Amino acid sequence: MDPDKAFFWRRLYDSVIPGYHQNKMHWNTIILDGSIPDRDIKAMIAESYDLISDCPAKRIYEAVKRIPYGRVATYAQVAEAAGDRKMARAVGNALHKNPDLSIIPCYRVVNAKGELAGNYAFGGAWKQGELLEAEGVEVVDGKVDLSKYGCDYL
Repeated sequence: MDPDKAFFWRRLYDSVIPGYHQNKMHWNTIILDGSIPDRDIKAMIAESYDLISDCPAKRIYEAVKRIPYGRVATYAQVAEAAGDRKMARAVGNALHKNPDLSIIPCYRVVNAKGELAGNYAFGGAWKQGELLEAEGVEVVDGKVDLSKYGCDYL
């Protein structure tokens, strides 16, 4: 938990104390004595869940979801949007394991030269190009013109 949020809940309720078995700056223990409304307990649980469920693949998938229809982004751009430009290789690994192409449009990710993924992705080398062309992205010789179709923001 963000230390500011942890301290906020401690100031608000006497029954929220530093986490006994965890880092006492970031984690709280909640004494369920009826003094905290259910909505606030649920908010604290949601904040904790969001913190521990954060992982590079999740951040990568969220970044890829922000690539606009008819545009592409590079692996490095997705890595940067996910928090670390140096993890471009991790982007490729995560996208290779994409759980749902209809929600996470990983076919919109190309390399720094605008080149499409190799034969192993999307059911064949032609499939990524087919998906991009369906969105109006021109693919010439397995490559996308980044100056025309590249996404400058994520």
